[in-house]
Amino acid sequence: MISQTPILRRALRVMALVVLPLVQPFAALSDTLEAPEGAVILTVSGKIDATNAGDVAQFDLAMLQALPPTEITTETIWTPNEHVFTGVSLDVFLDHIGAQGGTLQAQAINDYTVEIPVSDAVPGGPIIAYAMDGAPMSRRDKGPLWIIYPYSSGPEYQTEVIYTRSIWQLDRLTVVE
Repeated sequence: MISQTPILRRALRVMALVVLPLVQPFAALSDTLEAPEGAVILTVSGKIDATNAGDVAQFDLAMLQALPPTEITTETIWTPNEHVFTGVSLDVFLDHIGAQGGTLQAQAINDYTVEIPVSDAVPGGPIIAYAMDGAPMSRRDKGPLWIIYPYSSGPEYQTEVIYTRSIWQLDRLTVVE
């Protein structure tokens, strides 16, 4: 048996050289996000590929700010005057987490829930805003996260349906369907 040990070691090395390159591409399919270091402000569950806390993805403000920022300058029906909202584009965010569904169930801190079709997540469309006029939004100011559409860009974003999807104090998303 001792005389087989070098043969066994050699066989294991050969298998490692052959099998490892075949397995590595599949390991990349289940992306793991970095764990949040600060307070979690958004938890995403459901049909997603990228996770960092069991089968969910948790984000702190710094993690959202690390994604490519997008600005929307718009008026809203809830705030006086025009404001500049900064956040991550919903389409970029959904790509980042590997969303696989057709609908988002968005839930606020007070459990208010709306459904947003993933088809709304287009370049130049809604963002998950984390700042208004360069400042973080407090809960009192509809923060810390608010789904903002480019309302001033055209009548397609000035409908009752779009306004109901503009959930503020967002803290949970579930990707379904």
